[in-house]
Parts: sequence; C-alpha cells; structure tokens
Amino acid sequence: MRPQLGENIGKAARAMLNFGLTELRLVAPRDGWPNPDAGPAASGADIVLANAAVFDTLAEAVADCTHIYATTVRKRGVTKPVLTPEAAAKAVHATAGRSAYVFGPERSGLETDDVALAHSIVTVPINPEFGSLNLAQAVILLAYEWSKHVPSGGEGGIALASPPDVPLDPPAPHGELEELIQHFVRDLDKAGYFFPEERTEATLRTLRTALTKTGWSHNDIRMMHGIVTILGRTPRAR
Repeated sequence: MRPQLGENIGKAARAMLNFGLTELRLVAPRDGWPNPDAGPAASGADIVLANAAVFDTLAEAVADCTHIYATTVRKRGVTKPVLTPEAAAKAVHATAGRSAYVFGPERSGLETDDVALAHSIVTVPINPEFGSLNLAQAVILLAYEWSKHVPSGGEGGIALASPPDVPLDPPAPHGELEELIQHFVRDLDKAGYFFPEERTEATLRTLRTALTKTGWSHNDIRMMHGIVTILGRTPRAR
C-alpha cells in the first residue's frame, strides 16, 4: 500500500523471492512505477519486479482474493481476528482461493480504512521497547513462515534449499583413544605433572573421564597425538 521508496520495493521483492513468492502488487506507489531504484535493491529478484502489477486502490488490488491479511498492530475501532505470522501462514494454506498479505507505507503503516477492508490482522510479536520493523523485514518474516508450509516443489512454491548436510566423522574405536590417553600419561609423567604422587590415581581417572567424553574421530585423535608430541619437544632456537 502506497510504498514510498523504490529501494524498499526492491528489498521487499528480494525478501519474497528468497522464499518462493513472486506475485507483487503495488497500490499507488508514491514515485510511480517502474522505479529505477528498485532493481539494484532487489539484488537479482528481477522476476518479481518485472511481473509487479500496479493498482490505484487496495480494493482493486485484492478483488480476486478470498482472504486478506493486514500486517499491522491492532487498530482502534477495528475488530478483526489477530494472528501471528505463523498462524496466518497456516491459515493461508488451509484456505481455498487466493490470499493476500497487505503492507502499509514505510512511515505510517496501514490506515484504519485499509485494515477495515481486511479479514484478519497479522501482528509480529516484538520488543515492546523497540517495535520498529522496516518493510522488507516485515515481508521476509511473513514470507518465511509461509514457506514453511509449502511442500518442496509444491504448487505456489519452490523447493527451498537448506544448508548442505555434512555428515560427521564416526567416533574412533576405543583402542585408538586408549593409545592417546597413554600418550598423554607418558608425556605428562615425564613433565612432572602427576604431583603429589598420592593424587596420581585420582588425576588419571579425571583425565580418562575427560578424554572419553569427546567422541573424537580417527582424524581428531591423530591431530591430538601430533599436538602432544610437539608440546613434548624442546623448543628450537630462533
């Protein structure tokens, strides 16, 4: 609704495309459309900007939608269901027909008449001491929650990529760990670590307990052998 800066439109488009949303509808953009500042801010989300539709009024923009969500704080004099972004996302996917998220101008947000046109209000739980979200931040919050309920590659969405799952190395056999423990014991004993002598047994037990907690892999143990060996050497003169 009445976005003020082309840069903010571009950032909102970028936020949308990150989570598979491509249909952007602009209502009475202050500086007209297209806006040369939108493209650079979109950082490659050109498909969203290229297909953006422009309307004079909110009523025209959402005429084909069966449910409209106004993203705002609760307005006085307007009684509507108030949902979190997560609850709204679930409702969007559970409702037949098209749904729309409506965002207001950067400075003032949605007006009461805009909210009155909507069916529900979406409010982000936020720090009461600092409730300041910009347009792109609000868009990305709702887009992310929406994306969580889209099957991979499902209608209306895309298959979102998660960070690659890199398997951890399996823990080494206990025999390798035992060799490392004995390596520690030999070098610590040589350095005079076990003192006083009557505490040696308890100290060894503590050392063994600490080292068997790690779940070190074969490569971890090899590295630790190297570290202990280097530490036991006489430093070279520089």
